Parts: sequence; C-alpha cells; structure tokens
Amino acid sequence: MVVGAAIRSGARVLAAARAYPPELAGLWEFPGGKVEPDETETEALIRECREELGVAITVGERVGGDLVTGGGRFLLRVYFAQLQGGEPVAKEHAELRWLAVGELDSVPWLPGNRPVVEALRGRLRP
Repeated sequence: MVVGAAIRSGARVLAAARAYPPELAGLWEFPGGKVEPDETETEALIRECREELGVAITVGERVGGDLVTGGGRFLLRVYFAQLQGGEPVAKEHAELRWLAVGELDSVPWLPGNRPVVEALRGRLRP
C-alpha cells in the first residue's frame, strides 16, 4: 500500500517532481510513500511528509478511489492534507510546485497519479 498527500493551500495543491529512479525522474506526483506494517495510512502520510518535505500535516478525506501504480505492484490512496507547521522543502524530490486548478496540466504527472489530478479539478476552487 502506498499513500499520497494532496496538500492544499487555498485553491492550490502541492505537486512534487520525482528525482529517482531514473525512469521516473522528472515525472510529478503527490508526496507520500509506502505504509509500513505497523502504521495506519494516516500515520504513514504524516511520517512521509515529515521525512520528504520537513512539514507537519493533518490528513483529511480521500481524493478519488483506489489506484493501481508501480506497474501493478502497488495500491495507491491519496488524501487531502493541510499544512500544520513548516514550509515544504524538496528533500527527496527534484522540485516542488504549488499548482492552481488551471495549472494542473502544466507538469507531466505519473500515470498512477493522473486519476487523482482529474478528481481534484472539481474540488480546487480558483
């Protein structure tokens, strides 16, 4: 199981460009990662955002349904999140960007994240 955070700030959402592996470098995703055996999905998202971005978040409702990613190896679930402390820093990503609804297509998304991008269109208000 993999979880991602659609971190909102006003009418924008945070997107992150992969730095690795080489075949995924430059493609964009929602920050997050694998759920460890002793964690809930919420706990994993809080930990991953602290490790990857240096921020504290609160996790909200799910965005979209269950997604298959990683060549069929992973089930991805994305949740809305809000910043509770810190400014996001790209510790493990090549770049971070805050995207408004009209900018969602300005970056090349990982195929597994694309359905969530579509689900966000009606949920982000300009």
